[in-house]
Amino acid sequence: MKQVMDSSQIGKRAWSYAGVLQDAGLSCFEYVEQLTLLLFLKMADQLTEAPHSKPVIIPDELGWKALLPLDGAALENKYREILEQLGVKTGMLGVIFKGARCEIHSPALLKQLIVNLLDKVDWLSLPVDVKGTIYEELLSRSAQESSRGAGQYFTPRPVIQTMCEVTQPAPDDRICDPAAGTGGFLCNAYNYVLERFGQDLDRDEKRTLQEELVEGMELSPKVGRMCAMNLYLHGIGGDRVVIQTGHDSLAAPWGKEYSVILANPPFGKKQSLLFVNEEGDTEKDDQVIVREDFWTSTSNKQLNFVQHMYTLLKIDGRAGVVVPDNVLFEGGAGEKVRRNLLQKCRVHTLLRLPTGIWYSPGVKANVIFFDKKEGRAEAWTDKLWVYDLRTNLHFTLKQSPIQRKDFDEFVECYKPGRMHERKATWSENSPEGRWRSYDYEELLKRDKLSLDLFWIKDKSLTDTDSLPAPDILAEEIADDLEAALAQFTKIAARLRKSDR
Repeated sequence: MKQVMDSSQIGKRAWSYAGVLQDAGLSCFEYVEQLTLLLFLKMADQLTEAPHSKPVIIPDELGWKALLPLDGAALENKYREILEQLGVKTGMLGVIFKGARCEIHSPALLKQLIVNLLDKVDWLSLPVDVKGTIYEELLSRSAQESSRGAGQYFTPRPVIQTMCEVTQPAPDDRICDPAAGTGGFLCNAYNYVLERFGQDLDRDEKRTLQEELVEGMELSPKVGRMCAMNLYLHGIGGDRVVIQTGHDSLAAPWGKEYSVILANPPFGKKQSLLFVNEEGDTEKDDQVIVREDFWTSTSNKQLNFVQHMYTLLKIDGRAGVVVPDNVLFEGGAGEKVRRNLLQKCRVHTLLRLPTGIWYSPGVKANVIFFDKKEGRAEAWTDKLWVYDLRTNLHFTLKQSPIQRKDFDEFVECYKPGRMHERKATWSENSPEGRWRSYDYEELLKRDKLSLDLFWIKDKSLTDTDSLPAPDILAEEIADDLEAALAQFTKIAARLRKSDR
């Protein structure tokens, strides 16, 4: 008899096992990964039964029911065999199981997860939005608990929601995220379109939406499997594979264009190549990406992603891309990329994001919104509007997390679909206004064409009463120290390498 539970109960129950498995040596990220593999086996089995009666995609000897009667070493061995054999399959099975390994080394805990959690819940009876919400909640918790695991692949959902809302994807768009992570942008964009246009679409049009609206690429097969599961639980893709895992987006041109790009490429400035030195140790070597369709060659991963996303856009395609501060001010290759972007695209909006909202500490990031245009002599950018959501605002992951309502004024100022009606909230008489514009000619006069634009006075520098609460301040300091330590570690490694 399957238990009937609401989404909140299922979410809490699923997460409760994370603590048990953490005690057994699994990270939260690894737990969600193992849960993904088992959940897919369970759902694939359920789909073959009435009322669904879908064709069998997993042979009986590798399916869910093959695990249920087993215990001890026999259970662990069978699970390993299933992962190994399904990992070489094509299609959705290959995406989910590619490179998968059994990380639960206690057969008793594996049995608990199978029998007490997954087999007792009728996952297929849950509505798509509920299944998707439960899984997103697990991904979010995993990112919070393990910043070195899922955190780097997880963009705060209020940021994603806001970017989708102002970009306004529609059913005739084709949307891409070339650094998909766990699929947050793709899921949100799909839901945005379905909620706004779903009632006007017939069955065939909805199927087209499901199979063709979104597509993503993800370098890490482990993260790609969670992305595939996230999309699957949101009802995206159907039998079609819409996430390319193990794909290095920067390695070569993709050969396909899209009308919308929504993305948060991985943080970290340098593109590195791993190799084994003469002593047998693993080292990293900065890798300069050379592509004929790029404006410049650099090892800066972020600048390469900006160039790559330009190549992915159709003419009049629109993009919303998260970039760290260095993309806005770095000289050399950075200046060349900015100059080309302003010239060849209408770069119309820059959102300065607050610190303290990322799972990787110490990150300072922004969102650039631009439209790709056809070639012409004069620059397409005429005016860049900037919204400062950073100065004198303090957020932390736990005590004061950012929420969608914190972006309300930005969305109102952005005026999606009515950008010609924009009006600045900043003026000489209103110096605290967070929304102002810069003409293209003003930008050209700036050193290195820097887009690191800010004007509001930082109160914490002059007024100690304006400092955030002690607990928030302590968390900010801890984040900065952790980020600084990571940088020092990299510098020390480079110095060691140069001394050889």
